[in-house]
This record gives sequence, C-alpha cells and structure tokens, in this order.
Amino acid sequence: MCNSPGSLDQLDRRIVVATQAGLPLVAEPYLQIAQQLGTSEAEVMERMQRMLESGIIRRIGAVPNHYTLGFRGNGMSVWDVPDEKARLYGRRIGALEFVSHAYLRPRHLPEWRYNLFAMVHGKDRSEVMEKIARIADMLGQDNQAHEILFSTRILKKTGLRI
Repeated sequence: MCNSPGSLDQLDRRIVVATQAGLPLVAEPYLQIAQQLGTSEAEVMERMQRMLESGIIRRIGAVPNHYTLGFRGNGMSVWDVPDEKARLYGRRIGALEFVSHAYLRPRHLPEWRYNLFAMVHGKDRSEVMEKIARIADMLGQDNQAHEILFSTRILKKTGLRI
C-alpha cells in the first residue's frame, strides 16, 4: 500500500484505471476487478475506501442517464440569492428529490448575476417549471431572479481519465 495519503502506488493506479469508466455491472464488481488485477476483493475495496477518504477519488456512485429513465425536461435552474444565504439554500435545494445536484458559482457582474445552480429533472419542461416554481416559493423574497437553462442533449457523463 502507498505510504502517503495523497499519492498512488502502482496497484492504486491500476484500480483507478480499471474503474474510471465505471464498475462492472455484475453481482460482485469488486471481486471481478480484483481478479482482473491479481489481488483480493478486500484489497480493492480497502484501497478504494482509502482513496475516497483522502480525496484521490471524489465519489463512488451511479451516474444515471436521465433521458433513458424518461426524464426529458431537465433544466439547470440558476438563482440570484443573497450571498450570505446561498450555502443554506444550496443544501435545502440539493436535498429535494427532483434535484440531482446544486452548487455555488461566482457571479460575473454585470453579465451574469446568478450564484446558485440546481439541476432539476422532470418528465417534460412543464413539470420542471412546476418544480422550479416550488423552489422559488421556498426562497421567497430571497429569490431576486432566476432562469432555466433546458438541456437538449447529454454532453458529458465522464470524469477525468488517466
């Protein structure tokens, strides 16, 4: 195992390369990776956990294709909320079942006033607009402005590759 929490040894790199496109869709994906790399399932799981805890990898999770699941009205909502409340609202909005992710971004005044982004999913655009209206109600007077940027296609569903 590598000595430094932020570094990769040869086996760590091989695990990252073997999993960066996703885990195999089998009953025991870590076992399959271990067999492919000539190590144990426990070793693969332990190393991935360590890399997750140290920040070498950010998460292990599913990346759904919303279009395939029938969610075709996907819209990035952008919000102008008071900076001192943006984190609070980001957590609340991110916890909504129809929001896949919410995050803060710097404003670029005067062209771009929005500081909070949230991806809203729905079966069609009207459903997304209803859900965004719910968010606007939640924000109340702190909703100084918002827009919806609707998706027309999936541009990227992969992270950095080694």
